[in-house]
Formats: sequence, structure tokens, C-alpha cells
Amino acid sequence: MKFSVDKQEKYALIKLDEEKLDTYISPLLKSELVTYNAEGIKNIILDLSNIKYTDSSGLSAILVANRLCSGDDGIFVLTGLTEHVNKLIKLSQLDTVLNILPSVQEAIDSVFMHELEKGLESEE
Repeated sequence: MKFSVDKQEKYALIKLDEEKLDTYISPLLKSELVTYNAEGIKNIILDLSNIKYTDSSGLSAILVANRLCSGDDGIFVLTGLTEHVNKLIKLSQLDTVLNILPSVQEAIDSVFMHELEKGLESEE
């Protein structure tokens, strides 16, 4: 699996450099996501701008990431959805469950907003 990771203090940005997120790639992505979670990364941004095709195993990997992040009081954000991936997510009605934003910068802003809100809640 070809990908790049930009680890920051508050989040990790993962950009897949593949055209397909399918049964060959999905287990590798799940493994990476579990590893980052085990390292203490609670907020993950997944940039899918290069992904032109995904199947149910790709959606499963995305849901694993969402569950891991929310289980640790973090946030998982998808960005850069292509038309096919966006249609599949909407058909699966996962657009109501997942945080989806159009750009990486908006996703980063969302992570910082989430962290601010968490900080305010803990002060109360």
C-alpha cells in the first residue's frame, strides 16, 4: 500500500496514494489505523482524493478508523472524496455517521475545533 503520513501534535493526516481501496488494500489500511491508535493518535484525517474506487472492505476500514477514534474521544475525518466514493458512502447511508469535509484544511480545522470543545467540556 502506498501512502503518506503527516503526524502532528493533535492529529495524523493519512493520504492514500492508490487508485483503489479494495480487498487488497483495506486490511493494510486497517492495520496502519490500529497501529496509530495504539500509539495514542486519537484524531485521524484520511485523504481519499486519489481513490477512484472502493468496495465494502474499504468502507469497513473507514468504519474501523471511525470507531477507534470515537472510542478514544477523538475524531475521524474523511476528505477528498471522489464521485464514486461519495456515492457509495451515501448509498450506504454512512454520510450520517462519518465526518466528511471537502478539503484537508477544513478537516484540520475540524480536529482543532473538536479538541477545543473537549477542553471546554472537561473544564465544566
